Amino acid sequence: MADSGNSGNWERQVLEKLSLSTLQEQRRSRHWSIFFKLLGFIYLFLVLFLIMGWIGRGEVQLDGKHTALVDLQGVIAADEASADRIISGLQDAFKDKGTQGIILRINSPGGSPVQSGYINDEIRRLRAKYPKIPLYAVVEDICASGGYYVAVAADKIFVDKASIVGSIGVLMDGFGFTGSMEKLGIERRLLAAGENKGFLDPFSPVVPAQRAYAQQMLSEIHQQFINVVRQGRGKRLKETPEMFSGLVWSGEKSIKLGLADGLGSADYVAREIVKAEKIVDFTPHEGIVERFAKRFGAATAKALVSPTLRSGVGLR
Repeated sequence: MADSGNSGNWERQVLEKLSLSTLQEQRRSRHWSIFFKLLGFIYLFLVLFLIMGWIGRGEVQLDGKHTALVDLQGVIAADEASADRIISGLQDAFKDKGTQGIILRINSPGGSPVQSGYINDEIRRLRAKYPKIPLYAVVEDICASGGYYVAVAADKIFVDKASIVGSIGVLMDGFGFTGSMEKLGIERRLLAAGENKGFLDPFSPVVPAQRAYAQQMLSEIHQQFINVVRQGRGKRLKETPEMFSGLVWSGEKSIKLGLADGLGSADYVAREIVKAEKIVDFTPHEGIVERFAKRFGAATAKALVSPTLRSGVGLR
């Protein structure tokens, strides 16, 4: 009977140890599962932060001497190549202690005269604040109208021989639908307080006085553009009757006219002009959420007619 009791106790102890061991193993597995899930969440959050642009260079100084690069690509507007974005990149580039020179690489048909003016003004301010750091504009395919408005603020402008440069003019474009409405039997009913509130309404006949006023306004902005070009290029400019007419020229021709200074890519300028071959990109990159919000806002609020410094040669 004693042996039978001892045998029962032994079996019970074994079962208890097995149960305890199983329970501990389950706990360990649960802990490891929580640990790996936590790592997974941290990884996903890091990826999300990087995609949205919430993690950036900030105020971290880069090691070594380099040429800073800021890209101006596309139409210059608040929702695309905005002044805020370009200026932010330029400010970071000038502040960095390793920056030996800055390249503003431009590939733009132009855009808003206001946004272009903001960038031009800030470039001149930064050049005065950091006189030892040169800034060069490097043109890729096109640097027209508002794009050229920005470029003339640089110390020098470099182009490719086949680049498109110029279009020093201003345009206000829209559509007129009065003829189509008459054919379709559609009547326009526009109610407005203020005789010019329906200014250049595309569904109403053009009022000669409003057309004249719009032309006067465009001429004022055009003269501002001309003054900026003359200020930026100075004695290098070889003015011709066609220079401020809105025409564009090849990069090779633009050098002869004094609109540009020489041939060269970003790599060439960094290596041969700045003498700092290493290029560091300071262009701010928008996150997905920010990009969507800007485009959605622009799409819902965009005006039907607005003055632009944009190339009118179908190169956009």
